[in-house]
Amino acid sequence: MSAPATVRAFEERLAELAGTLPKRLRQCADFVAANQDRIAVSTVAEMAEGAGVQPSAFMRFCQIVGFSGFSEMQKLFRDSYAGGWPDYRTRLEHLRETAAGSPVALLAEFTDAGRTSLESLLKTVEPAELEKAVKLLSEARTIHIIGLRRAFSVATYIAYAFERMSVPAMLHGAVGGLANYQAMRPGDVVIAISFAPYTAETLAFAEHAAASGIPVIGITDTIMSPLRPLSDTILSVTEVDFGAFRSLSATLSLAIALTVAVGAARNGT
Repeated sequence: MSAPATVRAFEERLAELAGTLPKRLRQCADFVAANQDRIAVSTVAEMAEGAGVQPSAFMRFCQIVGFSGFSEMQKLFRDSYAGGWPDYRTRLEHLRETAAGSPVALLAEFTDAGRTSLESLLKTVEPAELEKAVKLLSEARTIHIIGLRRAFSVATYIAYAFERMSVPAMLHGAVGGLANYQAMRPGDVVIAISFAPYTAETLAFAEHAAASGIPVIGITDTIMSPLRPLSDTILSVTEVDFGAFRSLSATLSLAIALTVAVGAARNGT
C-alpha cells in the first residue's frame, strides 16, 4: 500500500480503515483524526502518549496507513502546512508561563485558540459540501435539528435563526427520552451536530433518518466521526482546544453562514 500523497488522501485512507482496526490502532486513528494539528510538531512518543498506546503501536499504525514510519507521515503534514502553520501551541505556552491562570491570561488563551479555529475553518469545510447542504436545506419541507451536550448551543442557534427567517424548522432534544422520530416526513432534511465524544442520541436520530430516506447534513469534527457514514453531506469543523476546553468559535461561524445562506436561498425562490 502506497503512502497517501496529500492530507486529503490521508483522511480518506483513515476513513476507509475506520471499521477494520483493532482497539489499540483505533485509538491511534481516533487521536490522529482529532489532533491533525499536532502531527507536524510532535514526536512519536508524544503522539503515542496522547493516543494512550506504546510508541511501537503508533509506529504500527503509521505503517498500516501506508507510511514507512512516523517520520514519513510527519513530513506530509509539515510540507502541507509549510508557510501557513498556525503555531498556537507556542503562543499558548508563552501565555501560561507569563500569566498562568489569571482571568486576563485565560481570555487571551481562548481568544487565540478561537482565532486559530476560525483561520482553519475554510480549510476544513469543503465548498462543494457546503453548497450541497444549502441546496438540500433550501428545498426542505421541514428542517429537523439535533445537537446535544456541547453541540446544543449550536443547534439552538440554528433553530432560532431559522425561526427569525420564517424557515420551517424543529429543534429536537432528549427530554424524557422522547426522540420524536415520527415528526420526520418525506421531503424533510435533518441537521445533526455531534463532536467527540459523540452523543448516542444524536447518532441514533441520524441513523433513523438515514434509514427512512431522510437526507442528513452532519456537522462534526474528525474524519473518524460515526456521523459521517450516516450523512449525505458533511461540514467538518475543528476547534482548537486550550487544556480540556474547546470553544465553539468556528462552529458558530459555520452555523451563521449556513443559516443565512439557506434563508437567502429560500427567500429568493
